[in-house]
Amino acid sequence: MAKKARNGPYICGIDAALDVVSGKWKGLILWELDTYGVRRFAELRRGLPGVSEKMLTQHLREMEQDGLVHREVYAEVPPRVEYSLTEHGRSLNAALGPLGQWGMDRIAREEPELVEHRDAAVLPRP
Repeated sequence: MAKKARNGPYICGIDAALDVVSGKWKGLILWELDTYGVRRFAELRRGLPGVSEKMLTQHLREMEQDGLVHREVYAEVPPRVEYSLTEHGRSLNAALGPLGQWGMDRIAREEPELVEHRDAAVLPRP
């Protein structure tokens, strides 16, 4: 059964925005594509420790349906599929910038345990 499209009714703009980025991995997919540009599925999966293939596929499909992610399929053997942010996805990432800064401030204040990432320069230890 196809999942119902996310299109309201909404109470406010925050409700509409959170509807599009809801899900544990969507924010991280946005960050990964914004930071590294065009990524293949396996590259995204390696960049998101703990994500299952099923969840990554599901979130990418939803994000493509919402116009945030562009999926490019190349007719090669084996097939090559690349993902990138659309202009709509880049604008969402820009809107999430202040929220990300709030999160970095919280990390500095609370000093929670951080996940080791392959690019430690991207997520500095406070």
